[in-house]
Amino acid sequence: MDEKRPLSFYILGAFFILFLIFLYGPTFTIGILSFQGREGGLTFPMRGVSLHWFDQLFQQQSVGDIWGAFRRSLVLGLLVMVVTVVVSVMAGMAFRRRFRGSGVLFYLILASLVIPSILVSLGVGLIFSQLGWTVHWASSGFGAQLTWTLPFGFLIMLAVFNRFNGAYEEAARDQGASTWQVFWHIVLPLIAPSLIGVALFGFTLSYDEFARTLLTAGSRNTLPLEIFGMTTNVTSPVLYALGTLTTLFSFGIIAVFLIVALVIQRRRARRVSDAGKGLA
Repeated sequence: MDEKRPLSFYILGAFFILFLIFLYGPTFTIGILSFQGREGGLTFPMRGVSLHWFDQLFQQQSVGDIWGAFRRSLVLGLLVMVVTVVVSVMAGMAFRRRFRGSGVLFYLILASLVIPSILVSLGVGLIFSQLGWTVHWASSGFGAQLTWTLPFGFLIMLAVFNRFNGAYEEAARDQGASTWQVFWHIVLPLIAPSLIGVALFGFTLSYDEFARTLLTAGSRNTLPLEIFGMTTNVTSPVLYALGTLTTLFSFGIIAVFLIVALVIQRRRARRVSDAGKGLA
């Protein structure tokens, strides 16, 4: 016989449902409004249902450069992702042992997370201007976004290496493996799923970053800046169609990373199984 659930269960359940509505309600609203009819506007009630505004999105726009901004955000996200993964792994390896100044360096890295993003953007832009360098999305924008993604990647790798069993490395060294061989054949395969997480953090945080790119992108907007600019001069549901497509793109990126992580885990499980059979 099922036990009667306490009242707190239903209260917490209702609160969780409200939280999901608050979290995803705006996204669903934009998705619905993007299917407005030809005479539709930016608000309810909808005037018909069509794909008209998605078609308009791929036509020549009177203002803005949507697809150029998308390409810039994609390239910038990939660059930030690669650098975040590499530097985070190096930092995680370095912090496996205490060294002089490690505590101060640790807090300096985390300080970037508590400094207002707009101030970071302003500071990076001023540095480039004072040095006579061009403020550009691929240089100053790239540097500003790294101040946001690197601390997250570093914290993830710090947690991973704190739980890492060094006995595997010792066993490999006892077999005559070099430092590089130990890292490539032992450490890297074991931390690979975590690297997928760091890469996902790096790309997604860069792809939708607004504040730290606002004053460092120069004359070429990234996609978040372009969307913000469109809100002041675009008065049709084409803006919602763009939001729907970019949301689907983001979910697609997450799905790709999850599939890659699943494939890595299955390969690791297969190798462990084959090794166990060999020993048997």
